Amino acid sequence: MDLNNVLSQLESANDVDIEELLREFNRENSHTFTFDQKEETLRSKLCQSVLIVLGMQVPLSCQKTCLETLRILSRDKCVLAPVATRDGMLTLARMAQLSAGETAGDGQDPPQPSAPVAEEERVVVVEALKCLCNVVYNSAAAQQVSVDVKLAHGLCASLRTAAAWHHEVGLFTLRLLFLLSALRSDLRVELRRERQVVKLLAEVLEHTLDVRWDGTYEAARPDPQSLPLPAEDNDRAMEALKALFNLTVCNADGKEDDHQYRIIAAILRHVLMLRTETEEKTEEAHSHAVNLLNNLPVSCLDALIDLPVRGGLEEYGGKNMDAIQVLLDFMEKRIDKGSNYKEGLTPVLSLLTEGSRHHREIRRYIKAQVLPPLTDVKIRPEVGTTTRNKLVRLMTHVEMAVKQAAAEFLFVLCKESVDNLLKYTGYGNAAGLLMARGLLGGGRGETEYSPDEDSDTEEYKTAKPFINPITGHVEEPMPNPMEEMTEEQKEYEAQKLVNMLDKLSRQSVIRPMGVKPDGTLAPLEETLRAPPGDDAGSDSD
Repeated sequence: MDLNNVLSQLESANDVDIEELLREFNRENSHTFTFDQKEETLRSKLCQSVLIVLGMQVPLSCQKTCLETLRILSRDKCVLAPVATRDGMLTLARMAQLSAGETAGDGQDPPQPSAPVAEEERVVVVEALKCLCNVVYNSAAAQQVSVDVKLAHGLCASLRTAAAWHHEVGLFTLRLLFLLSALRSDLRVELRRERQVVKLLAEVLEHTLDVRWDGTYEAARPDPQSLPLPAEDNDRAMEALKALFNLTVCNADGKEDDHQYRIIAAILRHVLMLRTETEEKTEEAHSHAVNLLNNLPVSCLDALIDLPVRGGLEEYGGKNMDAIQVLLDFMEKRIDKGSNYKEGLTPVLSLLTEGSRHHREIRRYIKAQVLPPLTDVKIRPEVGTTTRNKLVRLMTHVEMAVKQAAAEFLFVLCKESVDNLLKYTGYGNAAGLLMARGLLGGGRGETEYSPDEDSDTEEYKTAKPFINPITGHVEEPMPNPMEEMTEEQKEYEAQKLVNMLDKLSRQSVIRPMGVKPDGTLAPLEETLRAPPGDDAGSDSD
């Protein structure tokens, strides 16, 4: 379609002709996402012309068509200059029924119109919200104008009417809030402190997920006979969780935040226990819940297990471990996927690690599932299909973040005891963590844990003297290659090995290292020069 022709006709056409002309443009470009660079100027002029039409009194059907055109054009970040202006953004905000500009600058949320009833009006609101999402995402200038005209204040006012939202209105309102809070970090503190958006979003989640409360921080159990969460409700909940993630990246400010975060933790527990229409949607919901739980103060994680009304397991102090089991199942699914470990697996590992470090019952429960008492020690720790085997394999993963997360998780489950960790992993798999923590010489980490005892099975006690500490398992007897050598041959081979190592060292191919008294690695010559009294009492256990 010739853009020059479109522009010339727009200048003199009436409402009906404008609508027909732009509808034809929309049909031709509905699936266009890559545009001709030679026509950038023309498309920019078309943006300007469409905004002029939207500023006039035109029928709702014409508004809808104009907004569809603008949505298509907003896919190209190079032509958004006419839209990324104060007038352009205020026009879109007005059509999205988001109060902005001077009316939103008095420190109070402006009055928000009720949700549109007429279908045509609702479609216009949705199209305007879609345009705002595209423009804000693709234009830094539009992001700044959004801050200047206080667009977020209008979004906050809209959140207060969430119970009356049509699905798409709510979905794109939440998505726009997510984009603004992601792209403008300076907005986050204002939204949290002055606009109480964290509380508003928690209320949106309560309404969307139909949360009922048995106690202050205890959501009622979802009815096992109820239908799965509808797809539309799930989509809105995911957008709300994403926006909450952005707004909780900062640290909590005090007791008021702590109270609100415990409510959010309780809602997230409800999310973990819900069923959605597909397994993929359920996993997505769990992923967003895990990400948000990582932002909350670790002290608030007790809302996941402390359910006074429902109760729990006696062996874990009456705590309810259903949500923790869901997190463990989610972790194992992510391990079994075998890809994208850094983004997909490390968040849940981090969450379970911190939960175990600060909550004794969580650690005890997870250890019972992941590191049960050893019985068969003839197989290497990294070989097999158990959760422990999978995690030990990750301790030598090529990605640093992944192997550190897996090793730290197992280390915390072992109460940061080097001896306990080596029992389950072997020295070879744990060497990277121990070197990083300065624990190559043994000992414990800095965190203090409860004195509950670890019990070994009889099978392990019997096999312990024969376990290779490097590999962590009992090896089959190997023939001794030096058994039939004479003393002279042994001495010759030893000297040959020394010469080879010396040559490699002098050529800087290898660098001999030793362990210092504090458990860290250092060049061998440094460790040999250390005063003999420095390591006295280094192995306090």
